[in-house]
Amino acid sequence: MEIVLGLVSVTVSKVVQLSGLGANSNVLRAKKMEEKALEVYDVIRSIRDPEKPNTLEELEVVTEKCVVVQELGEDEYLIIIKFSPTVPHCSLATLIGLCLQVKLQRCLPFKHK
Repeated sequence: MEIVLGLVSVTVSKVVQLSGLGANSNVLRAKKMEEKALEVYDVIRSIRDPEKPNTLEELEVVTEKCVVVQELGEDEYLIIIKFSPTVPHCSLATLIGLCLQVKLQRCLPFKHK
């Protein structure tokens, strides 16, 4: 019985792969990750710089392109944010990173790392 189920499973996966339905699944997954990245960006862009009255978005410390979201499991996501401090020797870069982390922990409705 297990052998039959294994053969059926392989056959179904090959049919899905050849029919292009698997490609649609990858496109949908990529679109979902882009939407999650935009959601993350919307949360972090309003954080104010510790030394200036401007937001991180206004200072171009964070941009839409700097946020990447990857799916780890069911309803679990890995968020990668690459931010650029206003000057290379910025002493508050770690504080900005902590602000990003705390804001995400407080505001995001889904599980993330």
